[in-house]
Amino acid sequence: MASQIRPLGELIDEATTAFEKRFGSKPTIGARAPGRVNLIGEHTDYNDGFVFPMALPMVTVIVGNPTTSGVCRVETLSVSTDEPWYTEFSVDDIKPGKPKWCNYVKGVAAQMPGKLTSFDAVIVSSVPLGGGVSSSASVEVATYTFLEQICAEGADIPLIEKILKCQKAEHVFAGMPCGIMDQFISMMGKEGHALLIDCRSQIGRLVPMSNPDVVVLVTNSNVKHELTGSEYPTRRKQCETAAKVLGVTSLRDATELDLEAKKGEVDKETFCRVRHVITEIKRTDQASAALEMGDYERFGDYMVASHNSLRDDYEVSCKELDQLVEFALEMKDEGVYGSRMTGGGFGGCTVTLLKASAVDKVIKHMDTKYTASGRKATFFVCPPSDGASYLDLPA
Repeated sequence: MASQIRPLGELIDEATTAFEKRFGSKPTIGARAPGRVNLIGEHTDYNDGFVFPMALPMVTVIVGNPTTSGVCRVETLSVSTDEPWYTEFSVDDIKPGKPKWCNYVKGVAAQMPGKLTSFDAVIVSSVPLGGGVSSSASVEVATYTFLEQICAEGADIPLIEKILKCQKAEHVFAGMPCGIMDQFISMMGKEGHALLIDCRSQIGRLVPMSNPDVVVLVTNSNVKHELTGSEYPTRRKQCETAAKVLGVTSLRDATELDLEAKKGEVDKETFCRVRHVITEIKRTDQASAALEMGDYERFGDYMVASHNSLRDDYEVSCKELDQLVEFALEMKDEGVYGSRMTGGGFGGCTVTLLKASAVDKVIKHMDTKYTASGRKATFFVCPPSDGASYLDLPA
């Protein structure tokens, strides 16, 4: 069966109770920001391409108060192996360090415009950590949405600037040269819609997902990844180098014919990487049009082609993700339209588009086969949800 997604009120209560226990007072300011699942368009955002995510009902909540001590005190209730779960840092000397989880908070604090006051805060999240559904971006965007309530200058800038500040926080403080997608959808998501983002123009277009007979199933392989190793930066560098060889500003401007013409000037691995990006950008644009027209069969075909390309050309899938996609596609006759890995790769989640009437049967099939392979997956039926917002906390 699908797992229950923790209600927002429950997260707020947990964070508020922990804040009172830690700091001896009630929090007065709160914010929430969602994780995301990318329906299609992987590793295209840093190539100026298209991505097609939707915001998830799983969110990060942050509650707290401004202080005058000059010391920021932060506790996380989202338990990871990255201890300690409580830390302090000076508001006048913000640097990355340990614990790593707080670098996302620090990074956003360092990007806030104007003079930032110190603060106390507690964070809790229902977004799976290391699941490829942007738990880090949800922390960054929740932090910005929290801090702009105590730093007026932060609220008075365009949304795209807020998004870029959250992205820069991840670049500088977490060491992850991510594209713009995760922060964009976490801030700009809308209930009942996916968002086609043009990462070059930095403009999004909402695409309705209002058919109650079709749902999105997110399956967590529970194989966790950490992309601040060499895998992600290496692929990004390969793309940048190949763009120069092809004589284009970014791979958004390249075609398969361009790549074939320069085949002798790039190594085989880079050729495959670039082939994925070029075809994935095209697939994403076509897939969004198919979904908008209600052509779920065609959209599912694009999902499968995307997964195969990520597995074979970009080489960011893994055995567990491949298994989950395979098990989902074995149920095509029962109502599965398509399935693929989602996120950066090397573990994390798959995303499956299927008929609502088939959910229980598909989950049972996938769970039985995945468990037989020695692993345990977690399943979530996820409606497209809203982006970041302020919270009204109980008095």
